[in-house]
Amino acid sequence: MALDQSFVGRTYPPTAPYEVGREKIREFAEAIGDANPAYVDQEAVKALGHPDVIAPPTFVFAITFKAAGQVVEDPQLGLDYSRVVHGDQKFVYTRPVRAGDRLSVTSTIEAIKSLAGNDILDIRGEVHDATGEHVVTAWTKLVSRAPEEA
Repeated sequence: MALDQSFVGRTYPPTAPYEVGREKIREFAEAIGDANPAYVDQEAVKALGHPDVIAPPTFVFAITFKAAGQVVEDPQLGLDYSRVVHGDQKFVYTRPVRAGDRLSVTSTIEAIKSLAGNDILDIRGEVHDATGEHVVTAWTKLVSRAPEEA
């Protein structure tokens, strides 16, 4: 059954703040194999004009995808998560994520489409720091596969 188009534009409450730690940034950079000194060396990053180490661009996925869980778990939407695959991801930054940031995400359903029995859900996550400054916008595309016919 197709998802309800009336959910387009629905915005969910901001998440509790997530505190970005230097160690989390270092672990993430190691996990993705990126040896950029801006992710681990405070002196190197200060030479680039940042107050503390910065995170790789995809680091924020962990908090924006978790925030999208508010949408996924909305019982009124009726999304069957057991049929969902991650379709796409995009980020547009105002500034890099930095160690010490306390980030909150506000998720909004941007689009719902049906294609060949599959539901395609576009979720926009607006990420702000503790002062309210915009840091990044993340778009997540989820595809709920059509049920297999018997």
